Amino acid sequence: MKVTLIIHGLSGGGAERVMSIVANYWVRQGWDVTLIMLAASTKPSFYQLDPRIKLKSLGIEGKSTNLLAAISNTWQRVQILRREIIASQPDVVISFMNSVNVYAILACAKLNIPTIVSEHIYPASTDVNKIWQFIMKWTYRYADLVTVLTQNALPFYPVAQGYRTIVMPNPVTTPVPMVTINRLLPTPSLIAIGRLHPQKGFDLLMKAFHQIQAKYPDWQITILGEGPMRSELEDLRSQLQLTDCVHLPGAVQNVQDYLRQADLFVMPSRFEGFPMALCEAMACGLPVLAADCLSGPRDIIEDGVNGVLVATEDVDALAAGLDTLMSDSAKRQQLAENAPQILDRFGVEQVMEIWADAIDLVIARKRR
Repeated sequence: MKVTLIIHGLSGGGAERVMSIVANYWVRQGWDVTLIMLAASTKPSFYQLDPRIKLKSLGIEGKSTNLLAAISNTWQRVQILRREIIASQPDVVISFMNSVNVYAILACAKLNIPTIVSEHIYPASTDVNKIWQFIMKWTYRYADLVTVLTQNALPFYPVAQGYRTIVMPNPVTTPVPMVTINRLLPTPSLIAIGRLHPQKGFDLLMKAFHQIQAKYPDWQITILGEGPMRSELEDLRSQLQLTDCVHLPGAVQNVQDYLRQADLFVMPSRFEGFPMALCEAMACGLPVLAADCLSGPRDIIEDGVNGVLVATEDVDALAAGLDTLMSDSAKRQQLAENAPQILDRFGVEQVMEIWADAIDLVIARKRR
């Protein structure tokens, strides 16, 4: 099987993490895998890639200053991408994330190559402008298959309007042995992971922790990740007088080592798709507390059994949830024991079987 994968780039992020997992899996199965990035490759991939993957960096990303420039730039990007797709001679093309999906569909027009596009955020929470939303809705009808992360995302691409859509959860990898034996986190520790962006709600986490910090003077928070909200979060940390107990070390690659040393994982997001950090924390046997977003956490967590859900964007509810779990080591232990069962539902082998069936389906349809 020859598969061409397309994504914006391979910096740290959930969709990028998933693409690295599927690319590595397929090349290890003997598939011929080409991975095309729209962004310029100025540094190595944040995630480790098998050297047998053919990595192509086009350097065609960027913003347009006006509508005419946007149309012209889009046309040029599509033509460049089309040439790369043709050169890779794939049996199937798979793209990740909304604007990249549009480019992929347009680039594959009339090539008779099965095309699968994958949404990696809950469609109602997408931050693209209305013009791009319209373009996405129109072009997605020409994809051979649209994958979404959860059942409640399916209504955004109804069959009655010409979409072919299935649920494709993210694959969760089995934890690997620890890379380091050094102490990475203070004890006891809360840990949160994600891009420093309003979506992830780390400002809410700081405010919630501030409410109960006096009760738990020994506990500390480590937030792994980087992003545009760093200065704002650092300022908030100072305002709340949490400088000594909230740490922002940036993005790290040995995430599982940090997870194994933490006492509680917290995901205070305002919205999600199918959060990889939450899944990986559970796979590592960590008790988790998550905001009950419109999509994602409720598909992963059985409240009170393998994790705890609290109301979204509710600082008081988040503080109460933290208080409950930080004060109850027995409850944390119970959640931790049940958490790794997530691998029974969303382990790599299980999800890659769904991918294999989807690819067989679109290829068979194209041959009719």
